[in-house]
Amino acid sequence: MLSLSSFSSTTSDAILIASWSRISTNINCYFSIFLFVFGVIGNILNILVLSQRSLRSNPCSWLFLISSLANFIALLSGLTTRIISNWTIDLTDTVAWLCKLRIFTLYSSRTIATWLIMLASFDRWLLSCLSARRRQLSSIKRAQRGTIIIILFSLFIYSPLFYCYEANLRNAPLRCYSKTIICRIFADQVYTCITIVFPLILMFLFGFMTMSNVRKLKCRLQSPLLPRLSIATCPNEKRQRFRRIDRHLLIMLLVQISFLALFTLPQAIQQIYSTITINQPRTTVTDTIESSIYAFGILLTYLASGMPFYIYTLSGGCVFRQAFFTLIERTKKTIFCQQK
Repeated sequence: MLSLSSFSSTTSDAILIASWSRISTNINCYFSIFLFVFGVIGNILNILVLSQRSLRSNPCSWLFLISSLANFIALLSGLTTRIISNWTIDLTDTVAWLCKLRIFTLYSSRTIATWLIMLASFDRWLLSCLSARRRQLSSIKRAQRGTIIIILFSLFIYSPLFYCYEANLRNAPLRCYSKTIICRIFADQVYTCITIVFPLILMFLFGFMTMSNVRKLKCRLQSPLLPRLSIATCPNEKRQRFRRIDRHLLIMLLVQISFLALFTLPQAIQQIYSTITINQPRTTVTDTIESSIYAFGILLTYLASGMPFYIYTLSGGCVFRQAFFTLIERTKKTIFCQQK
């Protein structure tokens, strides 16, 4: 009876493992292709729209532009090999230098994109302050300097990955993964804290502070007892247009922060769980299920990298959509002129 029961349990485990593996493979195959097309097209359109003269002089638009470029690089470095591996051998799983280069490019570009959005939320907070001195700190030059600092910081913080990551690993969630326990803890916790948790906390903090400043500004403008701000009494048409752009950029930013948290926190939670349970014994079924969940969490992060254009189009009001339609009209005119 015991042997029969053991055989039945082994058979059911094998069926469960096969089912999970099949589902995970199908999701990785088809969802990866969708995310690649969805994200690459979206980021290319984002780069083209935000590069227009009406938006690129705005510090927040500049940060959105470079963030879209970083997301584009993250999608190319992360999903290209993942899609190819469904039909042929993934060279990043077998070639050490490709494994190291891919993970370094993916993590650093994703960190750059996330911290640039954090910097954009800081810029929105500066513009919402009642203090004129703080508002003057928001400028395109400072945004460009901040971009350079974030890029250098991201490249530096992930430089140890060239040592930590190795190809052809067996007892790891992926074939291309950290080769030692210390490296795994370092890479997972740096990614979880530096790329996901810390910037998200700062984004929400500056977001709440910005909304608080906006409410204070409205109360001040509505109160007849308080002196009005100089920017409110100036009916200049150009100033009104800039304020409308700033308002729509704030809405776009807050919506993007919410979706960024939704799609990146699952991987952060999974990596914290993996670090905590790194020395606990696991069955084959548990390993299979956890690997599938880990792979799906990674796919969600690519969704976060590919969604900005669609968020901006839906939540950016007339400012972003008008810039997008202007781009379409210019493209049409260019095509018609070439045909003539």
